[in-house]
Amino acid sequence: MAEKLDERTRAFIDNKNFPVVATVNEDGSPHSSIVLIKRGEDDSLLFVTHAGRRTERNISRDPRVNVSVFDIENPIVSIEIRGTAKVLEGGGKELADELTLKYLDEVHDVDDVSRVVVQIVPHKVIPFPPETQK
Repeated sequence: MAEKLDERTRAFIDNKNFPVVATVNEDGSPHSSIVLIKRGEDDSLLFVTHAGRRTERNISRDPRVNVSVFDIENPIVSIEIRGTAKVLEGGGKELADELTLKYLDEVHDVDDVSRVVVQIVPHKVIPFPPETQK
């Protein structure tokens, strides 16, 4: 069941905090990648990865993911988001441009790379430290 994000979590995602997305490799071991992310209108999370990369292959096989985001201003404060992911058709270049503008204040024009959009539906949000959640 999808979990609605509270205001603190929304602000965390909307700011320039760098998330790490963990997926499950075929042998059951974790695979993690730093990504650029945004919040969808429905409180899903969206990021871009290169088509055919391990992240996309893992999600296509096993949709369970974990997202860890720390506060760039105060790295001891973080949020863990557990959910399920799916690969969406189209929009990879446009979202990549939007995200690089958000995080890096410029667009990196790399047309020779095929990108896919990944959508994560949050199922559980765990703030750290716990007492910071109001």
